[in-house]
Amino acid sequence: MNPARIVISVTTALIALFILTSALIAQGSDPSRYWAQWRGPHASGVSTTANPPLEWSETKNVRWKVLVPGRGFASPIVWGDRVFVLTAVPMGVTGDAQHAPRGSVTPRGVHRFMVMAIDRKTGKTIWERVAREQEPHEQSHVDNGTWASSSPITDGTHIYAYFESFGLYVYDMNGKLIWEKDLGDKRMRNEFGEGSTPVLHGNTLVIVWDHLNGQSFIVALDKRDGKELWRVPRKEIDTWATPLVLEVNGRPQVVVPAMERVRSYDLATGEVVWESDGLTMNAIPSPVYSDGLLFLMSGFRGNDLKAIRVADARGNIDGTSAIVWTFDRDTPYVPSPVLVDGVLYFLKTNSGILTAVDAKTGTPHYQNQRLTDVPNVFASPVSARGRIYFPGREGTTLVIKSGPAFEVLAKNTLDDGFDASPALVDNEIYLRGQKHLYAIAQP
Repeated sequence: MNPARIVISVTTALIALFILTSALIAQGSDPSRYWAQWRGPHASGVSTTANPPLEWSETKNVRWKVLVPGRGFASPIVWGDRVFVLTAVPMGVTGDAQHAPRGSVTPRGVHRFMVMAIDRKTGKTIWERVAREQEPHEQSHVDNGTWASSSPITDGTHIYAYFESFGLYVYDMNGKLIWEKDLGDKRMRNEFGEGSTPVLHGNTLVIVWDHLNGQSFIVALDKRDGKELWRVPRKEIDTWATPLVLEVNGRPQVVVPAMERVRSYDLATGEVVWESDGLTMNAIPSPVYSDGLLFLMSGFRGNDLKAIRVADARGNIDGTSAIVWTFDRDTPYVPSPVLVDGVLYFLKTNSGILTAVDAKTGTPHYQNQRLTDVPNVFASPVSARGRIYFPGREGTTLVIKSGPAFEVLAKNTLDDGFDASPALVDNEIYLRGQKHLYAIAQP
């Protein structure tokens, strides 16, 4: 072939790729802009592009407020012009009875497990799909009260809706079912309920299936058809934490917190790359990562926080320099931490009591700082533009300034209570309450 033609062909291809990429970004398909998974674009709770409002109320900066049928603690995700939410709706129940009051046990009965696509501008439902109708095989926790606690995921082409014991369902962006998979029934200790979320990296979807009765395992699926790529058995019970995928020397690892052992698996093969002593019972908070350091923590019947330098982590890292520092007090039970500009923020158990430490050293900037009007927190905090948002169960979201000194910027109260974590996109914040989904944005 003529060398000049090769140059022209390569140049033409590069120009076409540039035009396509520019067009996608112009249309709003830049992945870093959206909240496409649990804890946002970097699985950290932080958006580097969003600029949501600082203040709101029922009469201020509410673009729309819509009633979501049934109940679910699944966090909303956002892509393009749509918000996606999961919910479990008790059949034969209408009105307020669909939203069991907090602290009450939701009757099992037959539920509709639903996926909803909602218009970002108007709050109107674009489409909804019933993935399954089934009666749960066991009860849920009194503080959970739902069988829709796992958050959906999108890659901009498909929606991955995970209802754990009630199946994994993959839809295209218009609601067409592409494939589905059933991994069986989980049996949770004391029927504490389910609530883990998969992680998606490239074409690989990773699910952690830890439970009490039966074989626990971690499994990797091909996102395109659900084909099982690998499966590794685990000796763990009741892990709710969402795994975190890290690129280490160009090779992805998937980090899984748990009670017996923390392990990092090679994403391609499922082989254990490194492991360490486990966290407390009921590992729920998701890990966060920045500048080479990985932070894992939990806080049920104990307190445990580990800072791990992943570049040094190989094999059994207990007692090695890979564990840079540890912390043994005031760690969270349910809400995940957030890491902003070198400061790691975390709550004590499920309370509005905040600690902020230097991420490199573990030295506290402040401890046991009470968040006024936010006494109970199950949602994980999120951050953008030097602000951290803490949604509370009683309906108030406290906004503080990020940094080594504690400073309250705003207190915002709505007529709902919040257990699901927010989504931050563009100039908006999406809050999924016990009953309603709110779009908060300045006019």
